[in-house]
Amino acid sequence: MSSDTKVVIYYGPLSWLRVALGEMERQYLLDIVSEQDEEKRRFHHTVEGQTPEEVEKGPRPTLVVAESADYASVQEHAIMNFVGLVHSIDPEQLVLHNPPARIHTQLGREFETEVKRYSYPTVTRETLAQFRDRFSGKLVGQPAVQDEMLAALYPLTTDRRDKPVVLMFYGPSGVGKTETAQFVNGLLGGRLMRKQFSMFHNDRFASYLFGGTHSEDSFARDLLDRESGVILIDEFDKANPVFHSAFYQLFDGGVFEDKNYNVTVGSSLIICTSNYGTEDEIRQALGDALYSRFDSLIRFKPLTRDEILQVIDRLVDDRFGKLAAEEQARLESGEVKAKLRPLADGPGNVRKLGKQVDGVISLMLVRALLDEVPPVDCELDADAPSRSGGCTGSR
Repeated sequence: MSSDTKVVIYYGPLSWLRVALGEMERQYLLDIVSEQDEEKRRFHHTVEGQTPEEVEKGPRPTLVVAESADYASVQEHAIMNFVGLVHSIDPEQLVLHNPPARIHTQLGREFETEVKRYSYPTVTRETLAQFRDRFSGKLVGQPAVQDEMLAALYPLTTDRRDKPVVLMFYGPSGVGKTETAQFVNGLLGGRLMRKQFSMFHNDRFASYLFGGTHSEDSFARDLLDRESGVILIDEFDKANPVFHSAFYQLFDGGVFEDKNYNVTVGSSLIICTSNYGTEDEIRQALGDALYSRFDSLIRFKPLTRDEILQVIDRLVDDRFGKLAAEEQARLESGEVKAKLRPLADGPGNVRKLGKQVDGVISLMLVRALLDEVPPVDCELDADAPSRSGGCTGSR
C-alpha cells in the first residue's frame, strides 16, 4: 500500500479553494466513500472448489477533494480513523477544505501535509479615507459615529495588531447599526458573515457555539468558511447570558475553539449590535468579564425629525431610480414624499420606513394603473360563482 499521498489543507472560504483548484481534474471524497460503501454491500457468490474472483481495483486517484460541508456526511467512525480512509483510497494528492481539528491532527502525523490559509480583507489607511468621505452619503444622522468608528478602526491598519477589534453598537432599532457594519464590509469586499442571535433560543444554540457532533452546524465552522474580514453578530443582547463565556477567548485573542474546530480570526473586525440604551445597561447585562473585552462601545442615537425627512427623501429617490420608465411616468416623486412626511413624527426606524415607502409607491402605482383601465359592466346572475368573476357584458 502506497503512503506517499500529499495532503494540502485549505483554511478559508470555499470560493477561494475553487479558484485555487481551477479546472484541475478531481474526484470528490464523498463520491469515493459512497462507492466503497456500495461495494461493501454487494454479495459475491463463490462456488465451492473455485477460486473467488478478485475485485479489480481502479487506477489510483490523482486528486481527491473534500469541501467543508462534506464531513457532515461522513460516518463518525470514518472521522475517527480518517487516516485509514485515506489509505484505502490512496490518492496521489488529497485536498481538504476546513477539516475538523482531529482530521488535521491525524493526517499531520501520517502524511506530508501542507497548510494554506486565506488572507482576509483588512482595514487600510485607504479604507479609513473612504469611510470618512462616504459615511454621510450612506447614513443619515449619527455624526458622532463617524469619528468613533475611525478611531476604533485605526488599530487594524498597524502591523502591531494581530487580534480583532471588537465593537458594540447600541441604540434603538433601525437607526443604522447593521447598515454601518455592511458599509464597512462593502469597503473591504467579500460576503459579510452575519449571525442573528435572536434566532437561537433553544438547546441547538449550545451545540452551535460549543460544538456538537461533526455533522452539526457550528459557529467555528462558519468562521472558517467566511469570506469577509468583518464578523457581524446581530442582536447580541438576545443571547442567553449562559453563552457569554463562549466569546471570551475570541474577543480577547481572536481564537475560537469548540469540540471540532480551532479558528484564529486574526486582525478582523467583530461588530456586535444590540438595543441597549446606555453603557451601564450593557455592563449590567453582560457582566464585567465580557463588557471589558469590547474595544469600543458606540452609541447610535434616535433620528431627529429633520433626519427622518432626509431618510424618506433618500428612500423615495432610491426606489424611483429602480422603477421602470412607464412606472416613473405615472408618479411624481414630490407627491410621494409629501404623502410620507407625516411619518417624520414617528420613531424613525429606517427599516420600517423603507417598507412604508414601498407600500405607498405600490399603492399609488396600482391606483394610477387602474385609472387607465376602462370600467367593466357586470351583471350578476345565479351562476355567478361558477363563472369567471360572475360578469356578463362588455367593456
